[in-house]
Amino acid sequence: MGESSLQGKCLVVIGGTTGLGLSAAMAFVREGAKVVVVGRNSESVRAAQASLGDSCRAIAGDATNPETAERAISEALNWLSGFHGLYHVAGGSGRRMGDGPLHEITDSGWEATLNLNLTSLFYSNRAAVRQFMKQETGGSVLNMGSVLGFSPSPRYFATHAYAAAKSAIIGFTKSLAAYYAPYGIRFNVLAPGLVDTPMAGRAAKDEAIVRFIKTKQPLEGGRIGHPTDLDAAAVYFMSDGSRFTTGQVLSVDGGWSISEGQY
Repeated sequence: MGESSLQGKCLVVIGGTTGLGLSAAMAFVREGAKVVVVGRNSESVRAAQASLGDSCRAIAGDATNPETAERAISEALNWLSGFHGLYHVAGGSGRRMGDGPLHEITDSGWEATLNLNLTSLFYSNRAAVRQFMKQETGGSVLNMGSVLGFSPSPRYFATHAYAAAKSAIIGFTKSLAAYYAPYGIRFNVLAPGLVDTPMAGRAAKDEAIVRFIKTKQPLEGGRIGHPTDLDAAAVYFMSDGSRFTTGQVLSVDGGWSISEGQY
């Protein structure tokens, strides 16, 4: 077994029934892990359970409910008497809820976007740390960020509450990494560019944005990312191969954060 192997680990993926979370959960299972995945939609939960098989427990829950992550971790403990890592993927655009440029953001849009992307992550990270401390073991927490948290793109992606939430995730994660390092608990962030997920449906169908991405994400001829592009990094951060890595932000963005992008 290589260091990237997840054999014997039980991992929880919040937002693990579609898109990036499901793709990662499938990679975790291929590497030997057992996974508990959480999703809001009962149909996606059933589909995830079917695709992941006996190595998975898929449960329905809202990540913005503080009890959801606690329930998922309890499921891992009851199922396998173990909990080794948390991957928080849940979140999404607040555009339909009132997010946008600052002068257009509604109060409710701001609150809903931060609740969906930041408060939900606070709940899951807190639940994970409490369990790791109770177990007196180390563990790994991986949080989903975004290049928009530090590399803005004003013409096509001006959702400022979302950017604020993703930027806050970086500061939050680094602060946790510093505090909990003596306990062997690692915290890291994955920051994707534009990836073809249900959340990215608007952008993926916009011809102007697709043309823009050809120069903004120039790797492999310039394309929108695939969920599988992040799988290897997620496996690394959940594995013992990352045992000496904490407080890091890894951009898996096709070159977004170092490219100008041409309109």
